[in-house]
Amino acid sequence: MENIIFEAISGSVAYGLNTPQSDIDIRGVFILPKEKFFSLQYTPQINNETNDITFFELNRFGELLSKNNPNILELLYMPDDCIKQEHFLFKKLKNINILSKLCKNTFAGYAQSQIQKAYGLNKKILNPKEVKRKELLDFCYVTHVQGTMPVKDWFEKHNITNSQCGLVALNHFRDTYALFLDKNNTLNFRGIANENSNEVILSSVPKGELPFVYLYCNHDGYSSYCKDYRQYWEWVEMRNPARYENTLSHGKNYDSKNMMHTFRLLDMAEEIATQNKVIVRRPNREFLFKIRKGEFEYQDLVNQAEEKLANINELFEKSNLPNEPNITEINQILFEVRAEYYELGIRNETAIF
Repeated sequence: MENIIFEAISGSVAYGLNTPQSDIDIRGVFILPKEKFFSLQYTPQINNETNDITFFELNRFGELLSKNNPNILELLYMPDDCIKQEHFLFKKLKNINILSKLCKNTFAGYAQSQIQKAYGLNKKILNPKEVKRKELLDFCYVTHVQGTMPVKDWFEKHNITNSQCGLVALNHFRDTYALFLDKNNTLNFRGIANENSNEVILSSVPKGELPFVYLYCNHDGYSSYCKDYRQYWEWVEMRNPARYENTLSHGKNYDSKNMMHTFRLLDMAEEIATQNKVIVRRPNREFLFKIRKGEFEYQDLVNQAEEKLANINELFEKSNLPNEPNITEINQILFEVRAEYYELGIRNETAIF
């Protein structure tokens, strides 16, 4: 029976940013019995199906601490009203000098990735993709007068069909082809492309035939479009309907909850660099809720976040924090906690499974 040595309500409740609709997240730490710890039955982590409840085995907890993982560091600084249970041995872990300059990447670096995610989301909202996917022919153009014309418009203008066209590649002209026309439908040309083509189709052209026009196919543009199309509709399928409706409701075209947590992480990074501690319960709750309600313009928030990132980089440069945690110290404390736990032979009735 795996015994819990720490359990706390984490996430938005701990930050003081919860709403009536917020989930209750539980995180904690447990110690495996000797027979499982020293066997192939070692279990580093246990989650429920929705990942709202997560418990880490002591060694896994220590490993994540050594990497200055934000979600794990928070457990050492939890507000008292969020702690459900705390074994006296867990308090030893709070004596480790765990904070380091790694926090610049784990807090601010993660926030930066969320800003990039916000860019991508904003782009998807403002540039929805049509249900019917474009085909390669939509990226093909032919020479016309002193310029070019989309090949589909050219078909319509001259009453030409795709099957009447045959392409021959031109040496040293990437993605440019000589287009031959079979007006009498006798040369068995293969056309330019079919609906599922990723590249144009080349045809055998009898010697002596002259090209009718020249065609350019933007293969790179088509490839980029297909990637964006796939990612857009994957996002539509996977997005949280309630959060998306909230994004649309405030009319600012960004995920306000995501942006709120981006600023939370940036603020926490600044505090670590200047105060050498993690402040879980957010003192600027009102400002963060204004972000969540969509009271700021998207670009203004992005500009503020980028300014904060630049400032954080300077703060960590000047900080007296070590470059990384002292692994020797972490290992020693982990050993002492586990050894004392086994020596005491404690078997708390509260079990994970």
